[in-house]
Amino acid sequence: MEYVVSHTMRIFFALLIYCQPLWALTENSQQLVVGVSSGWSSSSAKLYLYEKKGKAWALKKGPWEVCLGRTGSAWGLGVHQNPSGVRLKKEGDQKSPAGAFYIGGAWGYAKEIKRNPKLPYRKVTPMDLWIEDSKSPYYNQHLVLKHPPKTAWEKQAQMKQGDHAHSLKLFVAHNPPPKATPGAGSAVFFHIWRGGGSKPTAGCTTMSEINLKELIAWIDPTKKPLYVLLPQAEYQKYRGLWKLP
Repeated sequence: MEYVVSHTMRIFFALLIYCQPLWALTENSQQLVVGVSSGWSSSSAKLYLYEKKGKAWALKKGPWEVCLGRTGSAWGLGVHQNPSGVRLKKEGDQKSPAGAFYIGGAWGYAKEIKRNPKLPYRKVTPMDLWIEDSKSPYYNQHLVLKHPPKTAWEKQAQMKQGDHAHSLKLFVAHNPPPKATPGAGSAVFFHIWRGGGSKPTAGCTTMSEINLKELIAWIDPTKKPLYVLLPQAEYQKYRGLWKLP
């Protein structure tokens, strides 16, 4: 297979910091996206955007209604440390990853994102792949073929074409490469919801198009933005420890 690793992902990987101590989880971040659901089985949540003013979080936008995985959520692999003995997200489980994750890199069908020159952006073409095959050494990576997809494997990995819900999306660094754990879940994004918010997802967080555009225009990779998604009870439990709003 002839391919190149996308420039968008190379820039994003350079910004990633893994395994933050719990006391420093949000210490170096100036932007925070918070999603709070009613429970582990909930397929919807409220989303809030915060920006740090001094050492305190100030609410910028929200609450927004968002859709989560069809079967709710489960602990994912991000910059947090998972509690022992809990259920973890797996490939194909239809759950959104819970925890704290870096955000970065946008993909879409438009030529460019005019409102946010700071955010790495990739225009999706028929040659763009996102690898969800847990047996592949390129698991959870974005690759760009040097030719149109030919094999069944390449066609299966092709990023969605002509699908409005995926016409603009923002990467959530759950189980990110180069340390992706096989089978732990892949291709998690913020993207446009289906059915006006009436349809749950396969594990992504979806919202109205206008809110997604606002989110993407606001995100600044130099501020190390984090996405924290938790059920209400867990949010209250970790609020002080993670220094959340």
